[in-house]
Amino acid sequence: MEEHAQAFLLRDGFFLFGAALGFVLIFRRFGLGATLGYLAAGALMGPHALGLVGDAEGKAGFAELGITLLLFIVGLELAPRRLWRMRHEIFGLGLLQVTTCGLAVSAVIWATTGFTLTASLALGLPLGLSSTAQVLPMLQSAGRLHTPFGERAFSILLFQDLSIIPLVTIIAAMSRNPAAAEGPPGWMLVIYTVAAIAGLIAAGRFVIRPLFRLIGNLGEREMFIFAALFTVIASAALMQALGLSSALGAFIAGVMLADTPYRHELEADVEPFRSILLGLFFISVGMMLDLSAIAERPLFVLAMAAALIVTKSVVIFILARLFRANWREALALGLLLSQGGEFGFVLFAQATNAFLIDPEVASLFGAIVTLSMVTTPFLMMATRRIRQAPAGQETRAEPQDDGAGALIVGYGRFGQTVAQMLIASGIEVTLIDTDVEMIDVAENFGAKVYFGDGTRLDMLRQAGAGEAEVIAFCLDGDQVSEEFLAAVHKAFPRAQIYVRAFDRRSVLRLKGAPVNGVVREVLESAVVLARTALDGLGLAIEDIDKAESDYRSRDRERLKLQHEAGDLHEGRDRIFTQPEGSA
Repeated sequence: MEEHAQAFLLRDGFFLFGAALGFVLIFRRFGLGATLGYLAAGALMGPHALGLVGDAEGKAGFAELGITLLLFIVGLELAPRRLWRMRHEIFGLGLLQVTTCGLAVSAVIWATTGFTLTASLALGLPLGLSSTAQVLPMLQSAGRLHTPFGERAFSILLFQDLSIIPLVTIIAAMSRNPAAAEGPPGWMLVIYTVAAIAGLIAAGRFVIRPLFRLIGNLGEREMFIFAALFTVIASAALMQALGLSSALGAFIAGVMLADTPYRHELEADVEPFRSILLGLFFISVGMMLDLSAIAERPLFVLAMAAALIVTKSVVIFILARLFRANWREALALGLLLSQGGEFGFVLFAQATNAFLIDPEVASLFGAIVTLSMVTTPFLMMATRRIRQAPAGQETRAEPQDDGAGALIVGYGRFGQTVAQMLIASGIEVTLIDTDVEMIDVAENFGAKVYFGDGTRLDMLRQAGAGEAEVIAFCLDGDQVSEEFLAAVHKAFPRAQIYVRAFDRRSVLRLKGAPVNGVVREVLESAVVLARTALDGLGLAIEDIDKAESDYRSRDRERLKLQHEAGDLHEGRDRIFTQPEGSA
């Protein structure tokens, strides 16, 4: 019996992975994304088409780990300070999107289908959520995840993931199933949630971090992967045991580890498992797609999917405009988030168990969610020209790949010196800046500077970062973050990355960034001024060299201590406060 089951497992794996490989390659080739390829493979291999693979529900239960790992990686990319910086977008725009879209879609269902109000809410509120698993890869591939537009979309998606708990509570409160009364009330779930998050934070600080430090010191690569997966599964299992969202537990675990030196290592270790399991999740969704239900009521499915897309697009467009987005960005945001999401399948199943909707209705609306997901890449491609700002007098020439060996972002007083020294050494450079007036002035002096936002991955790629050996960010202030630099390194691994930092605090904020060099913008000029003053005082060149050497040595030691402790006040004894030998 066991050998028979193993044979079936191998056969199912052969058909599923073979079909997924073929469809993903085809869909990627035409710019439609991997998600649709997985859905198509599952639908074709599943019981409602060729019937070569069965047990879609069993595979979906296992594949939901992919959603959990996705939220863990999202948490790793979202350090607590960045989460705090985005709080207005998350709890302002995100809250409004979930409530207004959910209620608007519920109203459409109630007005057009004849369902009861509770059934309409059980269907409409989950449809207000979008697909994190589809949208995030689209933002990443376009290089827009770390742009203001990407962060706004991410804020909405993050609040949607957080809203799973109240949505579960709402469906439980409307339940007609007598057995549901045995579960904890909604207010108790809130207490459970707060207590579980606090417990995960404490465990991350006092258990998980020391554990990873121990494994890192031992140099056991395999144990590091094992510990990473254990962290994800343990956090998710705790939340699930309390009747909460397992994905939220994984997300909190990721956030708690985002500020540690192990963030990039963890992301690299978990990513392969996340990609495979997430692909399997969408394959199982495709397998569960009831094609016969669509065939029986094709007009209803098409009309409801269209109503869902239009309603969410319009609502999100209006909300984005209220949050001061321009109309093109608002349109892009509305279309990008217009589909139903993967958590809709979970909430539909709960609504079925609560006797709020029939299983056939859940299957039908699952098909609507899937169809809405299929439309998103086509909508984004069809509206690309409308959403792109027309070239005007203030934009100047956009970056292009000149085949240069170095890419310099920011052509102010700092970037000009860096560029001229590289050019003097025979290295060709491509220059990018957003200051139109400076671009025109530079052109008068014979320098070709392209107009573009160098903090966007797609703009860097357009400027030839994929072939560049050096990328230097010579921008004023703190315009680049550790997360952005990690994304640049991942996208352009062959390039050495150098950063102009505003001050010592800026250097410490970039302590985990994968860069080849960080230079404080006034350090070298201050050293030169001090040497000039010492020379004016008549000190011998040997004494001046020794003073500079002593200062640089102490400064490096102090920075190292500050890096390790994460405290700006560390290493105060390394500061020269009075001449040696004085009282």
